[in-house]
Amino acid sequence: MAEPRRKVIVVTDGDHIAQKAIESVAKELGGRCISLSAGNPTPVSGEQVVELIKMTPHDPVIVMFDDNGDFGKGRGERAIEYVARHPDIEVIGVLAVASHTSWVHGVTVACSINNQGQIVEGAVDKDGYADERLQHHIYGDTVDILNSLKLPNVIGIGDIGKMDGRDSLQNGCPITKRAVQWIMERSGVDGTNYGKKATDLGPA
Repeated sequence: MAEPRRKVIVVTDGDHIAQKAIESVAKELGGRCISLSAGNPTPVSGEQVVELIKMTPHDPVIVMFDDNGDFGKGRGERAIEYVARHPDIEVIGVLAVASHTSWVHGVTVACSINNQGQIVEGAVDKDGYADERLQHHIYGDTVDILNSLKLPNVIGIGDIGKMDGRDSLQNGCPITKRAVQWIMERSGVDGTNYGKKATDLGPA
């Protein structure tokens, strides 16, 4: 019997502050965070990320990817592409993180979470403010690859762990936490699965 595909949440940010925020949220919500995927740019390859995902004891697994502003398809985007296309992985959602990068195409999102923790239609900027001028586009340095992958449950978000202190670690990263919860709710991964091994969750 084949092993069920591992359920993964992609985060298009990997700096130190984002890492601490994602680690905290994963712990609180019962998921697992691949801390080794954090860095500017992403320090591990897609192949290594898949192996790390498979080593985690249960789902969902939150993985960070970062291009560090590199032009074109950087290390973070190449790793996202490999992981998302891997037959053993099911990406259940994406936190598409906005930045001030100007040369990117951006990714179209149906909704975002603003810096008040509200799910809003359209896109937000790096500080988590909704802006109609963005026309449903999140502009970030590691998001362009998402257009070709057609992944589910893509939600826009401002700079993780920051947003003028509203998403700080001291405040419990409430905006990032709500965005991850939104993905989990929409994908059917909820509290009944916390603490269970992936092999106990049944087929994907």
